[in-house]
Amino acid sequence: MSSKIQFLLSMIIFGTIGVFVRYIDLSSSEIALVRGLIGSLFLATVMFIMKKKISWVLVKVNAVIIVLSSIALGGNWIFFFEAIKRTTLSNATLSYYFAPVIVLMLSPLILKEKLSAKKIICIGVAMLGMLFIVGNGRVSTSGLDDLIGIGFGLLAAVFYASLMLLNKFIKNMDGLATTVLQLGTATILLVPYVFFTEGFGIMEVSSASIPFILILGIGHTGIGFLLFFSGMQKLKGQSIAALSYADPITSLLISILILQEQTTFVQLLGGALLLGSTFVSENNSMKLPVRLRKTRNKTV
Repeated sequence: MSSKIQFLLSMIIFGTIGVFVRYIDLSSSEIALVRGLIGSLFLATVMFIMKKKISWVLVKVNAVIIVLSSIALGGNWIFFFEAIKRTTLSNATLSYYFAPVIVLMLSPLILKEKLSAKKIICIGVAMLGMLFIVGNGRVSTSGLDDLIGIGFGLLAAVFYASLMLLNKFIKNMDGLATTVLQLGTATILLVPYVFFTEGFGIMEVSSASIPFILILGIGHTGIGFLLFFSGMQKLKGQSIAALSYADPITSLLISILILQEQTTFVQLLGGALLLGSTFVSENNSMKLPVRLRKTRNKTV
């Protein structure tokens, strides 16, 4: 199987998460806990079979970042699952996909990267797209639920952006090993959180939910991440950025065609602006016209 197909399959798998979460009768934090537990055990088993080892010397060096990134991972899942439960899958996905824009805005402060004129324009367009999505909520009970769901999606985006930024500070560690550690640490940290906020109703989960839990843990987390890391190893950054959009597009298609959730033209326009702007910002081959670049250089 080619690297592109592996990576594309991982994105499509990630894009179907929302459908399965809807059929699990647990709270968002409990779903995050079981997903982390099953996923980490699956990937740890894969590493054992592949005879890959974790360097505990490197773990010690990166310990603080691993713990912080695990907290970000857990928060990301909890708020994203809550967004899926509160609003349409398209709203949850689009608000969640604001994360790359947050990374762009924070990169000058945290990563000391300069914002180009192109990226500044992309941030503005993405924010306009987000306004179209949020501003289309109706003043009714369902409309309020949509806004709350979008809010949870944006909180998930904040945690996901934090995870992306923190991962840039992890040094010399294999991606799969890092993921196993983050999943395991997130699971351990979620145990007391679930205990004090939800209790352990997780033990009373319905038999109808069990297949969906296993698919979420093994399929979306274990197999999904395995395909993700196997595929991206031989891909260029440009290809990874382009293929990553299969994730939100899959979610949008499922929302509209399969779940038949109501999506307005304004929301679709906002989604196009948001996803389009993040794509352009990550695409190095798409540059500003010479005149705009010269104008920017004069102001620096």
